[in-house]
Amino acid sequence: MFKEPEKGRKDINVERTEDALETHAHTIAVACPFCMTMLSDGVKFKEKEHEIRVYDLAELLAGDL
Repeated sequence: MFKEPEKGRKDINVERTEDALETHAHTIAVACPFCMTMLSDGVKFKEKEHEIRVYDLAELLAGDL
């Protein structure tokens, strides 16, 4: 999460978000706060925050959505 991209490579959060978006899911579940930040930022970067939601797994299990 805190590593700068290597020269000629894209940010890891963008790359991981692209992987997730390829599944055509409307919800992305994560299990750690670093992944939450990384994927939330990636979804915003891709301007998909109104289509794709990123939740912590605990939020999904609690069902308070």
